[in-house]
Amino acid sequence: MITEYLFFILAGYCSGSILFGEWIPRRMKGIDIRKISRDGNPGTANAFLCGGFWCGMLVLLCDILKGFLPVYLAAQKLGIVHPAFALVLAAPVAGHAFPVGNMGKGGKAIAVSFGVLLGMFPHISGALLLAGWYLFFSIIVIVEPHSFRTAAAYICWCISAIICKISPVPAAGAALISLIILDKHAEELHNREERQVHFLFRKE
Repeated sequence: MITEYLFFILAGYCSGSILFGEWIPRRMKGIDIRKISRDGNPGTANAFLCGGFWCGMLVLLCDILKGFLPVYLAAQKLGIVHPAFALVLAAPVAGHAFPVGNMGKGGKAIAVSFGVLLGMFPHISGALLLAGWYLFFSIIVIVEPHSFRTAAAYICWCISAIICKISPVPAAGAALISLIILDKHAEELHNREERQVHFLFRKE
């Protein structure tokens, strides 16, 4: 069984390492996302900003699927209760954030992390919980800029996954995913001057 988990961990990492946010805009629009975007991130947000709606939608779908498929197949074949499944969850996120073929310079792994969580279908409480925190910090307590909103959402998601008694293995996977996401945003999080918090649609 360990060999099977290792297979899905490796498959998930390789799947995550395919940077659709870099490849698709180059094929569709002839643009290099790393060069023309403000932060050089080959991710979904920059695909929308630099490549337009359809380019961004295709990248979003592919980034979700590359997290969804290896996790879904592993969950169907092996279940989600073995401790090694936490690494299966984290593998596509790690692959996107630190792809071996790009000297570890990947994207910020937000879309792929949602794909990973949806891959545990029908157990999608983790995905709904993360989406709920994103909405909370986007609508009710508005945290800006995006890097701080992301950090707040993932930290609260990780803590609430434990409080809400989501099963231990997915909770461990949530912790690993959150650590990867926070690491990818670490440089931006050091800039405290841009941090702002608004409440209930109004600036305080």
